[in-house]
Amino acid sequence: MKSVQWTVPESFDFNGQSVRFGVMGDGPPLVLVHGTPFSSYVWHRIAPHLAAWRRVFYFDLIGYGLSAMNEGQDISLGVQNRLLAELLRHWDLEHPDVVAHDFGGATALRTHLLNGCDFRSLTLVDPVALRPWGSPFVRHVRRYEAAFAGLPPQIHEAILAAYVAGAAHRRLTAEELQPYLKPWIGPVGQSAFYRQIAQMDEHYTAEVEDRYAEIRCPLLVVWGEEDAWLPIEQGRNLAARVPGSRFLPVARAAHLVQEDAPEALVAALLDFLPRVA
Repeated sequence: MKSVQWTVPESFDFNGQSVRFGVMGDGPPLVLVHGTPFSSYVWHRIAPHLAAWRRVFYFDLIGYGLSAMNEGQDISLGVQNRLLAELLRHWDLEHPDVVAHDFGGATALRTHLLNGCDFRSLTLVDPVALRPWGSPFVRHVRRYEAAFAGLPPQIHEAILAAYVAGAAHRRLTAEELQPYLKPWIGPVGQSAFYRQIAQMDEHYTAEVEDRYAEIRCPLLVVWGEEDAWLPIEQGRNLAARVPGSRFLPVARAAHLVQEDAPEALVAALLDFLPRVA
């Protein structure tokens, strides 16, 4: 499945900070929410196919991609759900289908359960949803954020490339990796990369973990069988907590299902999402 040129052309003001978003296609609304350390680009192989029968909304979380990156910025999971809730109001969407990956999963769940936003359906792809989460690398960066933010650029870029590449099961080429790395390169991006890791806190999933049975829409949980970041047992556990949910393991895919198995993800969405009238 080929990728397309990715643009995030629109801007939304969120508490005085620019959040970039885009819209494509026509039909019932569908919102895509990315995770970390990614951006809306993670949907570049998926969104064009969904746009053939849905109006697809995508955006860069605050502190990610082309959205604002500032020193002292709150980019934790505690703010991202408020951003998503405000974007839904800005777009005038009351019951969109939502597809969310990684931290985007936690963001969507918090938006639904804490902000009271209703979804027509919810698809979670290898989401951050159940404790424990966070690798040894994440825990180390949280302790020494300033030291990592001040690394020589070439060392930072090597760490960044190895970290992102580890999300995929197949070997990503340098050309494929570059769009994922670009937002985090340079003085602003490098500081922002370690800032978002330093603000990772299991408290934000703990707030909603015991409420997953309250999810008010059909739920599909998709999980790469080779995910080394979040074990597939978490996916099965999550689905078991939500009556009537579906669980779909994806073979030969790791945490970055969008790159490892985009065809499988699109097929799963075509099968699960409510039919267009």
